Amino acid sequence: MTIMFYCFIFFFGAIFGSFYGVVGTRLPEGKSIVKPRSYCPNCKHELNWYDLIPILSFVITLGKCRYCKKKISISYPATEIITGILFCVSYYLYGPKITYEFITSILLFSLTVLIFISDFNYYIILDSPLVITSILVFILKLICFGYKAALLALLSGVLLFLAMIVVKKIGDILFKKESLGGGDIKLAFVIGIVLGTRLGISALILSTFLALPYALLKVYLSEKKEVPFGPFIIGACTIVFIFMPKFINLLNYLFN
Repeated sequence: MTIMFYCFIFFFGAIFGSFYGVVGTRLPEGKSIVKPRSYCPNCKHELNWYDLIPILSFVITLGKCRYCKKKISISYPATEIITGILFCVSYYLYGPKITYEFITSILLFSLTVLIFISDFNYYIILDSPLVITSILVFILKLICFGYKAALLALLSGVLLFLAMIVVKKIGDILFKKESLGGGDIKLAFVIGIVLGTRLGISALILSTFLALPYALLKVYLSEKKEVPFGPFIIGACTIVFIFMPKFINLLNYLFN
């Protein structure tokens, strides 16, 4: 029964992963996520429902378009598989009860997938997922912990948002160019709502260490020096959220 339920959670996550792939690639290009229907990027043929079954359709067609026989990017099933695995991780860590931690982890993993797609491919962090995640986490805190906790989370979001603006201003002066994008600053607001001020700052600090190896490789190997920082911010936030008790103990040890 447990294996069957994990299979259900995985497939449920894969469905969302397929949707996130559409959102993460269409919205940065100014396209609707509703119309037109999904189509082959090579021959533009609209896909039928049996062409859109997560993972399975890719396997059945051997990774090729059913109509023009051109290869389909492995990124499509990869996104579905990764999202399915992440949903299973949420269930493993916080299930089977529907708790604040379980739903929030699903939201964070979903936001992680979306930001990885849009920021790595287009250097854009979409506003709509940030707004939706912020609203849902605020409502969850309000329901689960009361209005004081929800308002405190909102204040933490504002503080981290303002702190990132200050960091951007300093970075712009030091590097004499734009050091942070607007999406990174807005993402800090989400981090504050989810983690609070202290843990949120810890996540932002951790994100710089996560991004450093990639940034060094990008500078060395690529002519384009711009580094998408969003995936490392949301990745650090997710790590801190999952290991929150350990980070709280570390902060208490360092500052108490």
